[in-house]
Amino acid sequence: MASFLKSNTFSTLRPHHLQGLPSQSRRQLHVEPGAREKALLAKDPALERFKSYRKGAASIRRIGDYLTIAVVAGCCYEIYVRAVTREEARKALKSE
Repeated sequence: MASFLKSNTFSTLRPHHLQGLPSQSRRQLHVEPGAREKALLAKDPALERFKSYRKGAASIRRIGDYLTIAVVAGCCYEIYVRAVTREEARKALKSE
């Protein structure tokens, strides 16, 4: 009786549009974009000069990525050094 109540309770809490289709996801089906959407997504030659297709933008982004990695690595190294020196100080105090 308890299992019947449990399954009945959960079935009432689930959304009704999902009960018949357990394999279908909650997202709606993909619909092809219409003519207006395709026109909005098409390349516009007037806007070409505002987009960063140049190699300079890509190289600046790459340099920024490398600098970010270097800063994160430096921070990790600094944390490691401080932890090691703290542990060595504790061992020195215990041995005295």
